[in-house]
Amino acid sequence: MLDPVTLAVLKGRLEQIADEMDATLFRSAFNPIIAEAHDASHGLYDGESGETLIQGKSGLPIFVGAMSFAVGAVIAKVARDGDIGSGGLVDGDVYIFNDPYDGGTHLSDFKLVRPFFRGGKVFCYLASVGHWHDVGGNVPGNYNPVATECFQEGMLIPPVKLFDRGVLRQDIIDILQANSRLPDSLYGDLNGQINALDLGVRRLAALLDEYGDATVAAALRELRDRAAKLMAANLAELPDGTYSAEDWLDNDGIVDVPLKIALDMTVAGERLRLDFSRSSPACAGPVNIARSTAVASIYVGLKHIFTDVPANAGVLDPIDIVIPEGSLLAVKAPKPVGGYTETILRVIDVIFAAMAQAAPDRVSGCAYGTINALSLAGHRRDGRRWVMFTFFGGGHGGHPEGDGLNHGNAPISTATIPPIEILEAAYPVIFTQWALRPDSGGPGLHRGGLGAIYEIELLEEEADVFLFGERGRHAPPGVVGGAAAAANHFTYEQDDGVHEPAFASKMVDVKIRKGQHLRLESPGGGGYGDPYARDPEAVARDLRLEYVSRAAAARDYGVAVTETGDVDAAGTAALRKRTPR
Repeated sequence: MLDPVTLAVLKGRLEQIADEMDATLFRSAFNPIIAEAHDASHGLYDGESGETLIQGKSGLPIFVGAMSFAVGAVIAKVARDGDIGSGGLVDGDVYIFNDPYDGGTHLSDFKLVRPFFRGGKVFCYLASVGHWHDVGGNVPGNYNPVATECFQEGMLIPPVKLFDRGVLRQDIIDILQANSRLPDSLYGDLNGQINALDLGVRRLAALLDEYGDATVAAALRELRDRAAKLMAANLAELPDGTYSAEDWLDNDGIVDVPLKIALDMTVAGERLRLDFSRSSPACAGPVNIARSTAVASIYVGLKHIFTDVPANAGVLDPIDIVIPEGSLLAVKAPKPVGGYTETILRVIDVIFAAMAQAAPDRVSGCAYGTINALSLAGHRRDGRRWVMFTFFGGGHGGHPEGDGLNHGNAPISTATIPPIEILEAAYPVIFTQWALRPDSGGPGLHRGGLGAIYEIELLEEEADVFLFGERGRHAPPGVVGGAAAAANHFTYEQDDGVHEPAFASKMVDVKIRKGQHLRLESPGGGGYGDPYARDPEAVARDLRLEYVSRAAAARDYGVAVTETGDVDAAGTAALRKRTPR
C-alpha cells in the first residue's frame, strides 16, 4: 500500500493529465459546442477491462462513464482482430468511432481511443470524446426528434483505425468529411482530439519515468479500491429498505404518449440494487438509450449524491443494476438514440427522487431536465451553408442547504451554456431577450432555481428550425415536500402568427423568415421541503428581485407582501389560515 502523501500526489498528477487534455481540445476545437460549451471529455482507462481510472475535472461526467464501454469495445475488437503486437494492436494505433450501442451516448459524439504501451505491453488506454457539429443524417446538427432508425440520425462508424502504427489514414478522414455538412469544423475538432491524446501520452510517459510504472499502477489500483470501499461505507449509513420513484418523458417524437422511467431502489447493508424493470419498453422515436449509456447516467447520478467518492469505476462496485432487455434503457441498433440527453436526465431524476426517501439530507430537487437542443440551418447570401446548434440552461433543484442554482447547465455535465456573443458572432441571429424566467422555480423551503427566457430573431432571409426538448408536459418535481417547477415552453413566429410545437418540445423542419422570432422558456428546478416552511422574508426578497410574482407568493407560499415589498404579517396569517398545508 502506498503512503497517503504519495497517493495524493499521484492522484493529482494523473488528474492533471486529463485536465490538460481537456484544455488542449477546448482551446483548439473549431466547433463552439466543444470550444465554448466544453462538450467533450478525456480520461485514462484500464488496459485490460477498459474501466475508468482517471477523469478530468472539466470534461463531461456522462462521457467518462460511457467511455469505459467505448474502450471496452476497442479491446473486444482487438481480441477479434488478433493478438497485441501481431496486427491487432501496436504502439501508435488510434481507434476512432461513434457507435452509440458499443460506446454509449449518440452519433454526434466521436471517440478516439489510444493504447499507451510500456515495455511492449498496454499499460492503459487514453481516450478522447467530443460532440462534433454535424455528422450527417436528416437534421443539421443531428438532433432529429422524429428519427425511427439510427440511419436517420447520422453516419455510424464502428471502431476503425485512424492511425495504423502511427501513420494517419487519410481515407478515414475523407469518409468522415464526406458525410458532414460542415467538413472543416469536423477536421478541426478531430485534430484537436488527436493533439489532446498526443499531449496525454507525453505527460503520462514523463510521470511513469519519474515515479516508476509499478508505483503508478499501484496508485491506480488503490484509488479504485478506495472508491469502492467509500461507496460501500456510504451505503451502509442508509436505512435498509426499498424505495420507489417514477417520472415521465413527454413523448418519443413519433407517438404523443408519455414514457415511464421507473426505479425500485433497494438498500441492503453495503449494497445498492437499482431496478429499472418497470420502465417503458423501447419506443419508436429517439429517446431510447443503450445500456452503456444508462449505466453511465447512473454513475453520474450517484456521484451527485455521494460527492466524497473518488471518480472511477470503483463507484459502481457495490451497485447491482437491473435493466431488462427490451427496455428503452437498453436498446440495440438500429433503434434511434439521438435524444439520449433527455432520457439520462430522467434517470438521474428518479435516482434523486428515490434517494430522497432514504437520505433526504443528501438530495436536491430535480433540475430542469432538458437540454433543449435547438438547430437553425440555412444558406448565406453567398451560398455558404450555416448550421447553428446549441443547447440551453435552466434551474437546478432546491437542496438541503439552500435554493437551487438559477440558469445552470444540465447535471449530466460540467459544460457551459454557449455565450450569446459567440452565437451572434458565428451565426445570422440576434438574441432579443436572454433573461431569468420569473415563477419558474419550484416552491419549497428552499426554492428551485429559475429557468431562463431566450428569444432569437433571424437575420438571414430564411432558415429551417429543429427542436429536441423535454419537460413540456411533465415539469421537474420537487423532493421532501417541495413542489414542481414550471414546465418547458417553446413558441415560434411565422407569417400567420405565433405557434407551439404539437409535441410540446419537439419539432422538425419549421421554416421561419427574416425578422421572425423563436422564444424558449426553460424549466426551473424542483423545490426542496414544504413551501410554507420558507421564511416569509425570503419570499418577500424573491418578490423584490422579481424571482416570484405577488400572485405566486400568495398562492405557493401563503405569504402576503405590502406595496413597499415588506411582509404583511396579518395578510400572511389570513392566507395560511385559508389554505393550510
